[in-house]
Amino acid sequence: MKDVVETPGEVRVNDFVIKIGNVNGTGSASANGLLMKAIFRMGVPVVGKNLFPSNIQGLPTWYEIRITKDSYFARSGTADFVVAMNAETYVRDLAEVSPGGFLLYDSTWPRPDLHGRTDITAIGVPLARMCNEQFDNARTRVLMKNMAYVGAVAGLTGIDVEVIRGLVTEMFGTKAHLIDANMKAIELGLNYVREHYPDPLPLRVEAMDGTAGHIMIDGNTAAALGCVYAGATFGAWYPITPSTSLMDGFKSFCEKFRVDKDTGEKKFCIIQAEDELASIGMAIGAGWNGARAFTPTSGPGISLMSEFIGFAYYGEVPVVLFDVQRAGPSTGLPTRTQQCDLTLAAYASHGDTKHILVFPANPKECFEMAVQSFDLAERFQTPVFFMTDLDIGMNDWMIPELTWDDSYQPDRGKVLGKDELEAIEKFYRYEDRDGDAIPYRTLPGVHPKGAYFTRGSGHNWKGGYTEDSDEYKEVLDRLTQKWKNAAAAVPAPVVIKCGKPARRAIVSVGGCDGAVREAMDRMAADGVHLDYLRVRGFPFSQEVDDFIAGYDEVFVVEQNRDAQLRTLLINETSADKTRLIPVLDYAGMAANPKFIVEGITAHLEIVGDAA
Repeated sequence: MKDVVETPGEVRVNDFVIKIGNVNGTGSASANGLLMKAIFRMGVPVVGKNLFPSNIQGLPTWYEIRITKDSYFARSGTADFVVAMNAETYVRDLAEVSPGGFLLYDSTWPRPDLHGRTDITAIGVPLARMCNEQFDNARTRVLMKNMAYVGAVAGLTGIDVEVIRGLVTEMFGTKAHLIDANMKAIELGLNYVREHYPDPLPLRVEAMDGTAGHIMIDGNTAAALGCVYAGATFGAWYPITPSTSLMDGFKSFCEKFRVDKDTGEKKFCIIQAEDELASIGMAIGAGWNGARAFTPTSGPGISLMSEFIGFAYYGEVPVVLFDVQRAGPSTGLPTRTQQCDLTLAAYASHGDTKHILVFPANPKECFEMAVQSFDLAERFQTPVFFMTDLDIGMNDWMIPELTWDDSYQPDRGKVLGKDELEAIEKFYRYEDRDGDAIPYRTLPGVHPKGAYFTRGSGHNWKGGYTEDSDEYKEVLDRLTQKWKNAAAAVPAPVVIKCGKPARRAIVSVGGCDGAVREAMDRMAADGVHLDYLRVRGFPFSQEVDDFIAGYDEVFVVEQNRDAQLRTLLINETSADKTRLIPVLDYAGMAANPKFIVEGITAHLEIVGDAA
């Protein structure tokens, strides 16, 4: 086994990936987060990606920390420094070390040879032995072993231990015994590598000024905060990975900001329902009563909610659904990420339904688009789908500090109050009085004139039951027009021009954004120049249609097997499907630029055009 005496390769500063393999349920999340936060506190852009099993304890888990001075926040697809803490995955972890990279392992137990890997360097640290000698409790030894590798990694890469000490102090507050125990473990790993491996690795973390004005936050927490700022007061949900933490965050924020300090009265309502059907039913009922209401779920939940979604669409009741997408179909891979609910959400429920969708790409947009979603739902009196995914929702991202406009006023849409109802002769719930396809609604108990029967069966513009074909079609046609009008109200697409004449472009959505941007930079370095449009809302605006029409070919990059974004573009724009080239990744991992570069390059080679 090759020891670290002289380190090969050129020094790479603030530009490498640490991947940690461990066992779920051993407390490794705290240790991994500590490393990432320490790098962030040193002013170095960083992003963390967690790959965890769907059981509670015992199966393998991995965590990737990308140190990225150039602020690339997608998975890189490489592993320069692997920390192998799980004996069951040692061979796999070893295989994933990039050529010229490094493997840190627990040398308490002997490992066989490097299985032919003569192109990497192994670093043995007896983490378990040191912790067994220094700590008495069995559970404490397991937890402290993770902190010991934090110290070892810090010592080998130059992560500031005083920054780590500050974070540990923040983590445990006044519990001095926990601070002392964790720092003792960290120093065990740190001192061992300093004594046995005095030469630092060529992978270095050095302080810079790349994180000023930024925070670390996950998308679910940011979306939950957006719900509070939007004025949401009701949430119902049935727990499902990966959306549960969104409601956890909402509950936490409400308990902080929505409780009367004098009386203790809670000005919010959160219900854990018995299933997804009940949760969407409760949310629709709250929206009908005038509350800003929502339910967080994932693909299986959307499937179960389908009939109620159709009812809210046809009855024109505002409600927001947060779909934190995971890999399907069926139960699928609950802890893996995909963008596989796009067509499901766009046309959810039986019959002719079309819904409004928004697509955030990062936690900053999760905060902002959560607010927009409630405005859209009430303005258009319809369900709105907030389409995020596990990568955005559950991983920590570095984003600019969130800002808020204190002059914001919620768009409650067309709601008639008592005085307005008094002034009119008669109220008809589905009458298009203004010619914009949006009727006026009323809230229960405001005025007798505003009473109406909300029905999912056939109804006419007056709100009365009907089986008359013309009356039925009239309502359905108005719903179609209302949906089309929403194209001008959903978040506008983001367009990035390459600065050179381009015959080809990329269209993508959501969490693919970081990988697309990095792939564009890589291809531009090889002389392949592409423009880029990121869809942020559905129905698509005219800008999306016009963008696609301006290129010979458009690569549609997304994370699902069936090219669902491409399907929506074919269905809902005038795009020629033969010019829409799918570039797909559906393995359940957070997007990385490699699959994009390879997919586009392969197509260019087929058509005999490398530019």
